[in-house]
Formats: sequence, C-alpha cells, structure tokens
Amino acid sequence: MSRIKVILKSGKDQSVRRLHPWVFSGAIKKIAGTPREGEIVEVSSNKDEFLALGHYQIGSIAIRIFSFQDIEPDYNFWKDRIGSAYKYRCELGITNHPEINAYRLINAEGDGMPGLIIDYYNGTAVLQMHSIGMHYLRDMIVDILKGLYSDRLKAVFDKSETTLPFKSGINATNEYLLGGKSGSEITEYGNRFIVNWEEGQKTGFFLDQRENRKLLQNYATDRQVLNMFCFTGGFSVYALKGKARMVHSVDSSASAIELTGKNIETNFGQTGTHNSYVADAFNYMKDINDRYDLIILDPPAFAKHHNVLHNALQGYKKLNAMAIENIKKGGIIFTFSCSQVVSKENFKKSVYVAAANTGRSVKILHQLTQPADHPVSIYHPEGEYLKGLVLYVE
Repeated sequence: MSRIKVILKSGKDQSVRRLHPWVFSGAIKKIAGTPREGEIVEVSSNKDEFLALGHYQIGSIAIRIFSFQDIEPDYNFWKDRIGSAYKYRCELGITNHPEINAYRLINAEGDGMPGLIIDYYNGTAVLQMHSIGMHYLRDMIVDILKGLYSDRLKAVFDKSETTLPFKSGINATNEYLLGGKSGSEITEYGNRFIVNWEEGQKTGFFLDQRENRKLLQNYATDRQVLNMFCFTGGFSVYALKGKARMVHSVDSSASAIELTGKNIETNFGQTGTHNSYVADAFNYMKDINDRYDLIILDPPAFAKHHNVLHNALQGYKKLNAMAIENIKKGGIIFTFSCSQVVSKENFKKSVYVAAANTGRSVKILHQLTQPADHPVSIYHPEGEYLKGLVLYVE
C-alpha cells in the first residue's frame, strides 16, 4: 500500500532512531504529497531510509508514531497492540483484583498508541482521543474491546469532544459507541466511588492517584485533614478510612463538592467528621492558620503549554508556601503537579523555594508518580506527567 512519505531534515532523525514517538514540524524537510489530518504517513530519513509509521496532524507535533517497523497497520495490528496492553495489566494483577474494578487500559505513548486513552470503569470503557488518527479507528477499537472483554463489557463511551485537535474541523460529540449508562459505581481498595464519566473531568475519575490515595490512608490516623481541589473526594474518602479525626474537602466547583458528598455518604453514611466547602483554593488557604496537620494539594494542570510555564511554577510556589507556612508542627503535605510541561526538577524546585521562603524545616518523605497501569515508555519521558512529594514539616 502506497503511503505519503515525510522526509526529515539531515540530523533531525536522531530522536526517531532513539524510538521517541513524536516528530515535530520543525524536523520535516519535505512531504511527498498532501496528507490529511489523521492519515497514516511514512517517516523517512534524508537518505530515504524507512524510520517509522505514524498519524499525521496539524501542529507542533506533526506525527505521532505508532510503529518503528514497516508493517501494515490493519485490524490484527491494533488487536495485538490492545491485547498486549491488556496482558500487561493482567500481569500487574489489576484486571482481576478483588478490591479494584477500575483501571487504565491504554495510556497513549506508554502503550504504543499515541493519542489514545482508555479507562475501564467496572464494565464501561471510556475512550478519549487526542488525535484524529485514533478517532478514525474508534469503531475498530470498540470491536476489539468487545472481543477482549466479552460480556463483561457493558458500554463504551467516547469522551473526545474537548480533546480532539480543534484545527481538524471534526465536530466531535461525547457519545456512547456501545450500550448506555448502566452503572457508575467503582471499587478501589474496598472504597466505593460514583464516577461521572459523562460530565466529570478527564474520563470521570483520577485513576492515576490510586496508589497515592492508599499511601495517604496510612498517614491520616488521628489527623485533621484538608483536601484542596478535592474533585470527587478521593483523598477525603481514604483519609476517613484511615481514621482521620476531621476531614475538610474544598473545591471551586459546586458539582464536584456535591459528588464528594455522595462518595462520603456511600462509604460512611452520615458522618460528623467530614465537611465540604465551595471556595477558591488561594482564598481558602489565606485563613487556615494552624488548623490542619495533613494537607493535600492536587490542583488541575497549572500549565498545559510551555508559554505559561513560568506562571504555573509561580502558582505552585505560592500554593505550597501557603500550606508549609500554615500547617501545624509535625504536619504532612501531599503535593502534586499533573502538568506534563512541568518537569520533576522544576516542580521540586518550586516546592523547595516555597519551603525556603517560609524558613521552616521540611523533609521529603516520598517522591510520587503515577501507578503502573499508567506506564511511561523509557523512550518518552514526557509521559511521566504526575509528580508528587510527601513533605514532613517540623
């Protein structure tokens, strides 16, 4: 099958030879044809050597590579790729875990499928496409998932309305590709959560914080906990499970606070040890004084593009300084960044500067990241988007 060939500039093929899955527009010397967005193209060196196959797109990242071998990306190719990802999760023990029925099945570049996220929620697969190439494959993906899960798969929901490139001209809508909404409750280490994949952030729940929530439970005993940017109250549920003395959940979204309340009640019924507040994080943090001895800072991405990186780092610095300055002596802070453009080093430096500005003694107890079902390709370190620190403040 003939394909449009994208020829790279001399010397600009090194990252592809090192198996990095992105080709930037500035690395392209010429294109032998006019590919449409999402079309499969062949990447070649300036000496006309085959390098890779990928989906073409308009933008800084011009090609998302899915194969470094000259193969035919037919049904069986994608079936093997998704099957390999599923087998990996089986080996992790998460597909049949007695206390977990929600996990990430496909993690884009980490699973060799750039532009595609699939989260599995107790019988419902939620797809999120970040490239037109993956959008064109969605019917095939649904068919493969049906074969993989058999009657365990009740529904497939495509939630790509806001994630597909806006320049593509595709007016995507969030919709069920299979079945409909049949149940929205998942179990995570015995804790129960209601997931709103139709309207919630991302695919509906932050599965990437699962192991970090479990770690927090161990530190929560008899502490007064503040969960900032609580979203659906995941950390709050684990804190209460860990016998926290008091838990306050704060989010600027009233719908997030409503769902937090439902998740608390689902697990603990009516409890006087939890309260929630609709409030701006920075305004709320101004008046906390030394009320809390465990604080969780898990904000949405402060930076989605490099041109706002400086402002994002200033935001992390300000937020962490407020927490470090006001937490009780002997307090613990779980602080995170989910911004891909913020490196581990930059995030840690922001927290370091925040701590130094307060003058308090601070120790790092843990350095955290995403769990194993959100794998990071060693050739694509940008895939490690979740960074976290657990701090002890003397």
